[in-house]
Amino acid sequence: MKRPSHSETPATQLLRRHGVAFGEHFFEYAEHGGTRHGAELLGVPEHAVVKTLVMEDEQARPLIVLMHGDRSVSTKNLARQAQRKRVSPCRPEIAQRHTGYQIGGTSPFGTRKSMPLFMERSILDLPAIYINGGRRGFLLSIDPRAIERLLQPVLVEVALED
Repeated sequence: MKRPSHSETPATQLLRRHGVAFGEHFFEYAEHGGTRHGAELLGVPEHAVVKTLVMEDEQARPLIVLMHGDRSVSTKNLARQAQRKRVSPCRPEIAQRHTGYQIGGTSPFGTRKSMPLFMERSILDLPAIYINGGRRGFLLSIDPRAIERLLQPVLVEVALED
């Protein structure tokens, strides 16, 4: 897909400001296509496509979880490791209000609101990941260690096989 003239997002602005190297990958967005769709179009393993999930705890406080595209989050394990009573996905309109990003285009970089960030530990084992750049149909390839350095996520082990 051709690069749109408007590829600048709060996510890319933050990464550039911090001197983080990244590649830009554009593809035709498909409603409910998920990480599998992006992985297929880019010719990369779905395991290397990392989804940005906005969740909330029992007091409706938001948090972000980074997870492999081919895995789900055990909310029970996440709640325990995040020291919360309960964790569940946010409703789309609430997630958009917290992040400033449209669902399907949520990036952990440059969110409207600062939120606790949790990342599946095994993401760091990958040489490169593909993560949303802040717009539907726009993934960034990046060294996962850059996320660790820039966003300082809490590393968790909460993945479930899909």
